Amino acid sequence: MDVRNLLESVRCGETTVEEAEAFLRRQPFEEMGFAKLDTHRQLRSGFPEVIFCSGKPDAYLREIYVKMTEETGEVFGTRASQHQYKIVKEVLPDVTYDEVSRILKLEKPDKERKGLIAVCTAGTADIPVAEEAAQTAEFFGANVDRIYDVGVSGLHRLLARVDRIQSANCVVAVAGMEGALASVIGGLVKNPVIAVPTSVGYGASMKGLSALLTMINSCANGIAVVNIDNGYGAGYMATQINRLAG
Repeated sequence: MDVRNLLESVRCGETTVEEAEAFLRRQPFEEMGFAKLDTHRQLRSGFPEVIFCSGKPDAYLREIYVKMTEETGEVFGTRASQHQYKIVKEVLPDVTYDEVSRILKLEKPDKERKGLIAVCTAGTADIPVAEEAAQTAEFFGANVDRIYDVGVSGLHRLLARVDRIQSANCVVAVAGMEGALASVIGGLVKNPVIAVPTSVGYGASMKGLSALLTMINSCANGIAVVNIDNGYGAGYMATQINRLAG
């Protein structure tokens, strides 16, 4: 329960003053021994804690998901495996898993979404990173327009969708290889562009380093760059911008 809901509950008589006081006296994290869940993060930042699933032992991950669900009614995890989905589903049957983005989540139904973020990819191979960005933004309450496979090798594909891209409060540009998509979009829109280099490519792409350097050195204005393959970071920042625009 967040503070606003707690106060509403007190006002409606569903929670006593003593119960509310006990809740507010709790330390701002849940001690689990192997983890300290930051239960006050949404109160401080407007976003709940997100679980990075990769590398977590099965028993720990399962307990974290259960505790997070008890605290907030939903939970969002990135970089999860099919195996991790199966072991979490044993205790949370409603949890869902997307094999493309590797997102493992339990989400409240009928969530209200506002504003608009455009998520664009240079190629189809960039979609897993783009989906991580898009689904992160949707979980945090933004509408997302997916515009995929519009890279610079066929610029007409991008130009045919400029109106949709220009209408968004923020654009996420996901590209590997030489990473030129972000610069092209940056020259076409008035709102911020978040560039995401991906490790898609071969040889001199150096697992995304070439795209990263291209994006950092862009001559287009209004472009910020996140780390290689960091779709989550782009989706989070895009949501912050989208909220300010609203």
